[in-house]
Amino acid sequence: MAGIRRAPVDDYSGMASGSLERLLTQLERHRYRFGRRAAAGIAQLLSALAKRRFPDSASLIRLHESLLFLRAFPQSRATVRAAEKWLCNFHARVEKLCATGAEMEEFDPLEVSGIAATSMQDALSFDVVRWLVKQVNDVKIIWNEGAAERALASVLPKFIPLIEEDGQVEADVPWQRWLHAAKERGQDLHWLVQQLERMSISDAEKSQLYNSLQLTVRWQLKDLRLSRTRNWKPVRQVFYHHGPLIGRREVSLARELVQPPTLRRLSRREGESVINMVREVMLVRYRELYGTTFGDPASVVRGDVGRGVSIYLWNLPPAQRLPLRAYVAGFTLKNGVPINYIEAIGLFEWMEVGFNTFYTFRKGEVAWNFAQALRCLCRLTGTTCISMYPYQLGHNNEEAIESGAFWFYRKLGFRPGRADLLRVTEREEQKIARDVTYRTSPRILRRLAEGHVFYELSGSDVGAWDTFSTRNIGLKVNQHMSTEFQGNSQRFRRVAGAWLSGVLGVSTTSWSSSLQRANFENFAVLLSLVPSLALWSGKEKRALLRIIRAKTAANEMLYLRLSKEHPRLRDALLKLGS
Repeated sequence: MAGIRRAPVDDYSGMASGSLERLLTQLERHRYRFGRRAAAGIAQLLSALAKRRFPDSASLIRLHESLLFLRAFPQSRATVRAAEKWLCNFHARVEKLCATGAEMEEFDPLEVSGIAATSMQDALSFDVVRWLVKQVNDVKIIWNEGAAERALASVLPKFIPLIEEDGQVEADVPWQRWLHAAKERGQDLHWLVQQLERMSISDAEKSQLYNSLQLTVRWQLKDLRLSRTRNWKPVRQVFYHHGPLIGRREVSLARELVQPPTLRRLSRREGESVINMVREVMLVRYRELYGTTFGDPASVVRGDVGRGVSIYLWNLPPAQRLPLRAYVAGFTLKNGVPINYIEAIGLFEWMEVGFNTFYTFRKGEVAWNFAQALRCLCRLTGTTCISMYPYQLGHNNEEAIESGAFWFYRKLGFRPGRADLLRVTEREEQKIARDVTYRTSPRILRRLAEGHVFYELSGSDVGAWDTFSTRNIGLKVNQHMSTEFQGNSQRFRRVAGAWLSGVLGVSTTSWSSSLQRANFENFAVLLSLVPSLALWSGKEKRALLRIIRAKTAANEMLYLRLSKEHPRLRDALLKLGS
């Protein structure tokens, strides 16, 4: 994630000659060259590469990644046209390579997965699978991998008569044959999803049934637009790079975050298009994020922040929300090309953030794009305290250790929340100041990644959230249930709900929404650990009730806004979770 190193200027003469290796190397360097001569050089290189045979997967992958980068960070209109032409026909080169009997396994790793004309294989959740079978016709079950025998014997009798006669007592049951006999036509997976959809049970129960099967599925990307190769949105105006990319040293969070962007709420139809696109984006990269699977199309907002960058953010629908924190997911398009995804979970003025730039674009203004994502998140949520997950820094993430991700955030102004890690950081900074060649060891980087790092905006309560975790609250609630209710959760929820109803002077029995009643009980078991609640003023209690009901409102940002206006609730939960 470090700033871009400037390679020496190339000699553009004789570009059409040389080995395939040399041409690909020159094209990779030209991704970071700018100006009229650089654009002309790219055109010459692509013209020369068009005449070359690509004998292996590795060379095709290198070409593909350079083309995608050039489509997102183009030097000229001609560069965009050339990159799009290559990418739209890229499937033919992959198919030609496959026909020669070449090894295709190099297309499988998640760093490069999703290229047109390749195949993908994964164990997906029900919610993603039922979306996928509507997008792709030939999604197939891989029966010899991952299927759970006991779960199949339990689930399939709901759709297939007499299968218990085989599945409950015989070994080596031919599950595939049973499905072939039961379905009229089409793929096994399509039929299975259809049967689950027809069941008169909740979506959550359908998911549990399907997920218990642990099925692995495979699908072909062919020339589909959902492949990484072709998945970009047309844009009205392309931003062309005529000068160097913005490096990390040029980015100031303090400067960026005081400039709130304009966020435009999209129509539901526009939002559905965005949610559909991000599902495609994540699917072909072997990623499944809670907020991309369950994104609410009615909540999508868009921020256009300059340099061809558009950031989309959205919340969860009421039925999928977390009990306490508010959730935001999103992704970034650069000139219409997806370059990263975003996750943020917040409470009051505090927000934990996850930010992942896709491999192809990790030398493409990452720090500036990160700052823009934070600008949009802070604008949407009202956040003034930003916290980065330890995983982002390298906790159980060796890739982040190798890239020195901790220093990326530290140099942008983040500080460790733990005093011991702050001391280690300051010692390392002293060593770096004395010796510019010094590099922090992987062992120390792993230690620095053990805790969250924080960035507080002006006016924040500095350090207030350093040791906070909603997990702390949840564990305390369950310890209380164990001690006072012998682990009986139903009784605990019933008693706590009755107590909170009495304190707030409200009856939930007349509420028509079971979701609202369940949410009220969630707050009841939590607030049962705040006995002083009974002494709060009438105004504070009424405001608390509005906050509780806002958790299931159409827009979850109302919940965040109202909660920030209740300092007594904030202080109580902050104390419980710290």
